[in-house]
Amino acid sequence: MRAGEREAGEPEAQEAAEPDDSAGEAGPGLGSEAGPTLEAALEAILLVVDEPVAEVTLAQVLERPTHEVSAALRGLAAEYTAAGRGFDLREVAGGWRFYTRADCAPMVERFVRDGQQTRLTQAALETLAVVAYRQPVSRARVAAVRGVNSDGVMRTLVARGLVEEAGTDPESQAVLYRTSSYFLERLGLRDLSELPELAPFLPDDVENLEETTK
Repeated sequence: MRAGEREAGEPEAQEAAEPDDSAGEAGPGLGSEAGPTLEAALEAILLVVDEPVAEVTLAQVLERPTHEVSAALRGLAAEYTAAGRGFDLREVAGGWRFYTRADCAPMVERFVRDGQQTRLTQAALETLAVVAYRQPVSRARVAAVRGVNSDGVMRTLVARGLVEEAGTDPESQAVLYRTSSYFLERLGLRDLSELPELAPFLPDDVENLEETTK
C-alpha cells in the first residue's frame, strides 16, 4: 500500500488537532488575571461608599491607570442613562457615587420619608447661601448680610456637615467658614463654579446694599 493510502473502513487520521473552542477565550478579570472586570469592580466599590470617591483613589485600589478608570466610569454612567436605569453614576464633589435617578425621586421620597421630611429652615437656607457665595466668611459678616444674629444657625449648619471652619481672619482673628464637600455632594455640584449666578436674584440697588454690609 502506497504512502498516504488507507484501508476501507479505517477512520481518516486528523492532520491537525481540532481547535478547542474554549482555548483563547478571555476569562473575566482585571487584565489577564481571573476576577471581575474593571466595570464590575468599580460598581462593587461604589455600591458601598457613603461619599464620592476620586478617580485616583479608585485607580490605586484597583491597580489600574487613572485614565482607564476614568473612561470606565464615564462608560458606565452613559450605559445607565441609555438604559433608563433607576439609578445613575454622577461625578460630584471631586469623586463618583451612585444616585437614584431624578425621575424616580417621588417614589424614593415616599419610601424613605414615611410621611415626614426634614428641611432646613428659611434662616438656615439664607445663612448657607451667604456662606456659599461669600466664603470664606465670618459669623459677623454673615450676620451683617442677613441683618440678624446667625450664630445658632451657623452651629446647625456645621453640625450637619454643610459648613466647615476655614481658618481665621488675619486682621480680626475671627473664625472663617466655608461650604464643605458634603454641601457639593448634596447639591450635585462638581465645584463651586457650578453655583447659579446671583445677578438675576439681586435687587437693583445692589451696590448700595454692598456698602451697607461692609
